Amino acid sequence: MKGLKEYNISFVGLKEGSHHFQYQIENKFFEEFQYSEFNEVNISADISFVKKNTLLELLFTINGTINVPCDITNENFDQEISGDFSLVVKFGPEFNDENDEILIIPHDEYQINVAQYIYELIVLSAPSKRIHPDVLSGTMKSEALEKLKELEINNEKTVEEESTDPRWDKLKDLLTGKNE
Repeated sequence: MKGLKEYNISFVGLKEGSHHFQYQIENKFFEEFQYSEFNEVNISADISFVKKNTLLELLFTINGTINVPCDITNENFDQEISGDFSLVVKFGPEFNDENDEILIIPHDEYQINVAQYIYELIVLSAPSKRIHPDVLSGTMKSEALEKLKELEINNEKTVEEESTDPRWDKLKDLLTGKNE
């Protein structure tokens, strides 16, 4: 992932306090991760970076659109997504990322790469079921929707008249006492 070096934040040279980083995420970013589920990507990723004496606090915020196919009609559309994620970076004897919100990096580390966190935030912020807004409003005209309407199950039940054997009716009358 050589193309992700721009996502390295070198914190050694930064003064203690708040810093801000902004990245424009496009298709090239996802090609580095070999992720091809999005047709086009236009997302702004903002990182609020707070350097303290013993730790780092990062707040990731994303806003933008991804172009994806609709799950119902297979028509491409721009899905708006947004999300945020906070990460605390502490220093320890060895690298440890077992906790989702706390990252421990070695004391001699001088930079952190945030690409993986941006990638995961975008992928997890995308809805699992993607429906074109025109389908939801009922204005979408497509062959797939017309075919679905044709194949829709008819909810009207046909009432069948029950025809019973008159001998069984006489036996039922005996059980219920109507024949007396």
